[in-house]
Amino acid sequence: MRIQERYQYIIDYFLQHNPDAETELIYENPFQLLVAVILSAQCTDKRVNLTTPALFEQYPDAPSLAAAAFDELFPLIKSISYPNNKTKHLMGMAKMLVEEHNGKVPMNVSDLVKLPGVGRKTANVITSVIDQQPNMAVDTHVFRVSARVGLTYRAKTPEAAEKQLIRHIPRDLIHRAHHWLILHGRHICMARNPRCSECGIRDACKYYEKKIKAKIE
Repeated sequence: MRIQERYQYIIDYFLQHNPDAETELIYENPFQLLVAVILSAQCTDKRVNLTTPALFEQYPDAPSLAAAAFDELFPLIKSISYPNNKTKHLMGMAKMLVEEHNGKVPMNVSDLVKLPGVGRKTANVITSVIDQQPNMAVDTHVFRVSARVGLTYRAKTPEAAEKQLIRHIPRDLIHRAHHWLILHGRHICMARNPRCSECGIRDACKYYEKKIKAKIE
């Protein structure tokens, strides 16, 4: 199967079976999503969603979070991975939003990556989810699934994988394709024990063809 045929097969499948895929993080506005994505680094969305209600109740916007003290904020997120660093990141992020963006979340990657705790992946998530910009956020799930299935080839970094994915996915579908791949990686194509028997795209998957189907035959 040629690369573009593989892409088309997988896109067609997800358009039919999960056309409205979206983030599993719970949020009500761009500020809340930014906070949630920062917290989600190396942490499950489920844990983040358990943590953010109390956090958002006490700090509903950038000005209130910018005024928070470390000892006030830390207890609210101590169940999250790396709470010390993330407390500092949230405080610094909020202060920069207030000082440089009037308390609003900017909708461009170049401004977002300047915020504490925000890397390219987080910036891509914010702009694609909120503004449906054609930006592909490559986390560990997307990186693994895209390589395993055969959507990327010898991509050694997330940015290299991002460039390959954007090259082949229609511009108007990129913001959804991120969710397709990340959800597939979480629930079907797991790192250690992929559920190939339950996978709807296995007929287009290089891993299945080489590792699984070969054993059956």
